Amino acid sequence: MALEKRWIASFIIIVIIAFASLFWSHQEALVSATFLDTNAINFADVAWLLTASCLVLLMTPGLSFFYGGMVGRKNVISTMLKSFICLGVISLIWVIVGFSLSFGDSIGITIDGQTTYGIIGNPLNFTFFDQVEMLPNATLGSTIPFILFALFQMKFAVITPAIITGALAERIRFISFLLFICLFTLVIYTPLCHMIWHPNGLLGSYFGVKDFAGGTVVHMSAGFAALAGVIVLGKRKNNEHIPTNIPFVVLGTGLLWFGWFGFNAGSALAANGTAAMAFATTTIASASAMITWIFFDRINGRKVSALGACIGAVVGLVVITPAAGFVTVPESIFFGFAGAIVSNKMVYWKRLKQIDDTLDVFACHGVGGIMGMILTAIFAHGENASLLHGGWSVFGHHMVALLLVSVFTFGGAYLLFKFTNAIIPLRVTEEFEEIGLDLSQHGEKF
Repeated sequence: MALEKRWIASFIIIVIIAFASLFWSHQEALVSATFLDTNAINFADVAWLLTASCLVLLMTPGLSFFYGGMVGRKNVISTMLKSFICLGVISLIWVIVGFSLSFGDSIGITIDGQTTYGIIGNPLNFTFFDQVEMLPNATLGSTIPFILFALFQMKFAVITPAIITGALAERIRFISFLLFICLFTLVIYTPLCHMIWHPNGLLGSYFGVKDFAGGTVVHMSAGFAALAGVIVLGKRKNNEHIPTNIPFVVLGTGLLWFGWFGFNAGSALAANGTAAMAFATTTIASASAMITWIFFDRINGRKVSALGACIGAVVGLVVITPAAGFVTVPESIFFGFAGAIVSNKMVYWKRLKQIDDTLDVFACHGVGGIMGMILTAIFAHGENASLLHGGWSVFGHHMVALLLVSVFTFGGAYLLFKFTNAIIPLRVTEEFEEIGLDLSQHGEKF
């Protein structure tokens, strides 16, 4: 009966949202200092960003296959659904208030009595996509309709909590997961997104943190949240890891690699040379990491496996993400190589295995994001842009930001998991865990 009340309460919230959207007094955008005339639109940029948005959306179903093939047979559908459901849940949150919290006017701290460096966006600026229409925003994608920028960014918000699901697979209650990803998006993702990607964000503007396409915003936040989640949840009763469907993993890897071109190259927000360079560094870093991973496995006495090749490829994509538009193709080879070595060591580190991160999300996404951030701070091109290009202070700021982001995302996620557990228990019962979440949670069978 208690479970029924939770679902009824959740449905009431959906009803309220539906009717609120129907009667919401929508505010239109007007040409001003904030919004440019439609004559500023570049149709090549629009075509590319529409394509890139589709590619990034495809990554979430790709992630579903990637994760689904790795878990036990009794939990394939449950694992895939937890990734896929983010397309519905996070998309609605993004439209209602998430985009405004991420890219609304900065609310934060004023330094030197002049400039306000944002920690979070004003939730009232773009509520229910107010002013998010065809006119380009002067500072956020000045050659594309503002609504296209918002939708492109929405796909990043969608896949971030989906990444976390791999760590919690085979033991987390579905409705608890829904509550957590809502809280995670509002409390952790949106302020981190604002601080790094908004023109006045604290980390991006004041600290000078470079994150081209989400190494910090997406992968580090998801990785540390995953680590917090497995600590709160505890180990599975049977934590033997036998992948059910390796072809699913290969398919998922292919979809992720394909979608990542939109993820990274699309982050140039234009059809230009930077997009082309990001496109190239993305695929070369992934190739480098894939080959490094399987050879490193072999010299450590493990067989060359399709699973290892796929994990290596994804790690390479993660590591290059924050630097995709800032480094050369030869440097991207080193990014993939270094990221694969470090993540591989972390995947097989016994102390990390003890906490039962089901699909090694922290070792791949969290550590991959950390490696990407550090390497970006060393290699990024541009005047005073990184350690190798005269930016000693920029490198130092990156390391401080790395510490701050790690504490914020891990600590914040830990508290959110505890809060969620106090409202709705996170773990399924031992009986349901034994039956498998496909049947016990969804009444379906793979």
